[in-house]
Amino acid sequence: MTRKTANDNCRPGTCRTDEHVLHRRLFLKGLAGGALASVSSFAGLFHNPVFAAETKKAQKHCILLWLCGAPSQFETWDPKPGRPSGGPFGSISTKIPGVHFSSLLPRCASIADKLNIVRSMKTAQPEHFLAIALLQRGNPERAGFTRPTLGSVLSQAVGQLDSPIPNFVFIDPIPGGNEFEEFKAGNWAGWLGAEHSPVRIGGNYTPLADAALDSIPQHDREARETLRKFLTSKFERDRKSAVARSQNAAFERMKGMAASADLFDVNKLPAKDRERYGPGSFAQHALMARHLVENGAPFVMVANGMNWDNHVFQHEIHQMLVPELDRVLFHLVTDLETRGLLDSTLVLAMGEFGRTPWMNAARGRDHYPNAWSLMMTGCGLKRGIVTGATDADGVDVIEKPYNEQNLFATIFTALGIDPYAEYELPGMPTFHRVENKAEPIRELLA
Repeated sequence: MTRKTANDNCRPGTCRTDEHVLHRRLFLKGLAGGALASVSSFAGLFHNPVFAAETKKAQKHCILLWLCGAPSQFETWDPKPGRPSGGPFGSISTKIPGVHFSSLLPRCASIADKLNIVRSMKTAQPEHFLAIALLQRGNPERAGFTRPTLGSVLSQAVGQLDSPIPNFVFIDPIPGGNEFEEFKAGNWAGWLGAEHSPVRIGGNYTPLADAALDSIPQHDREARETLRKFLTSKFERDRKSAVARSQNAAFERMKGMAASADLFDVNKLPAKDRERYGPGSFAQHALMARHLVENGAPFVMVANGMNWDNHVFQHEIHQMLVPELDRVLFHLVTDLETRGLLDSTLVLAMGEFGRTPWMNAARGRDHYPNAWSLMMTGCGLKRGIVTGATDADGVDVIEKPYNEQNLFATIFTALGIDPYAEYELPGMPTFHRVENKAEPIRELLA
């Protein structure tokens, strides 16, 4: 647990860490490069080539491909060929000696030495809503308190000052989708405040925003914004209102998004890139995530409803879904590496649990948190590691079980963030980014 010092002036809801040393160090580097003469304000530093280059070089990113509904580990990362649980697809060898993936993942098999697979996730929630909350927030629920999600924590921890791109972008073309819809309607940022909530792209969100702007003349928009900013800033100062502060931050975030609107238009990307990733919305949005990260976005989450929840016709549906995931991961990881971004970008592909080793009467696999798999690679991690193991039929974890706290400790450590930092929440119980000093998955860390 971190302790407050005389120099710790973090406002309530933030973490007491020394991460801001990075910004001070970059500030001095910018000045040393002769930047001062061209800077009329602190915000101007970000327009100075020296400072901007150093900032971009040091920035960390995370792309989360959220496979909501939960994919089957047997048809992806932990095949069991020839076993009753194995299914019809078999397995193929990979670039890692002795390691096999599902035959539905030939492209990922060819770059397995650039991926890491955790085959021993073991969590506690078998129902979608609670499991999504657990794997998005990284710690069990504590009654009466709303813990921030991973994207919100990373928005606060690695988000850049004065950036026109939102610190937390959530791309989802299907706002509905069973329990996922209920989760998405909730509070993502928790005690960190609305400024760390996601900017959502997809469905009716973006068109509604565009329509509202188009219906108001430019001069009226500017006048309204000036008046709104004056009144809310005054209210924030006079009342010391966290709500007003969050509202002001949200408005500034949307203004920045409007200024960088082209980054959110996948049709403006090269046709060859769009063709490589594939025509589906999940594939195109993964490409958009890559483009956003290239332009400085700290955290981008890509989802697509709950199409992985295959209680019926498991094999038929996975036979369509897994090849798309295979193609997306292959091009995303390869592109990030080619562009020099893989070392600074953490990439995860996961759902909220796995699927049962047995088939139900409708030829589907049901929910199974007892033993499942995920993929992660990039920033702060070694590559080509497969950790953990399940038994012959994938019923139980028999080697190195990991839960959501181990996962989040790994994510934070890989990104250079203290996983055990204490949130400063006056009048509230003690909370940390990761509770119980849960260990990260050490063998994955670089």
